[in-house]
Amino acid sequence: MSSVENHDNTVVLDVPLKRGDVEISEIQVTKPNAGSLRGIGLAALANADVDALITILPRITYPNLTKEECSRLELPDLIALAGKVIGFLSPKQDG
Repeated sequence: MSSVENHDNTVVLDVPLKRGDVEISEIQVTKPNAGSLRGIGLAALANADVDALITILPRITYPNLTKEECSRLELPDLIALAGKVIGFLSPKQDG
């Protein structure tokens, strides 16, 4: 199963985004790699810094959000997406 199909990493938006005639109501978040983290401090991401999130989300979301769309996200939706991103920064538990 690809990471795009992993429903554990899907966020259902409280307030869908409009992109032309299309309404985006679900966003899938993929695990960032080193390339997608370029120019972003890990501490900023871990602290849910809004500027860091607006930079990383277009690189790791499907459908790919633009920075402008990320800036228009409602706060609860941004927090939900931040939770997914922060979850990727945590080491896996052995067991």
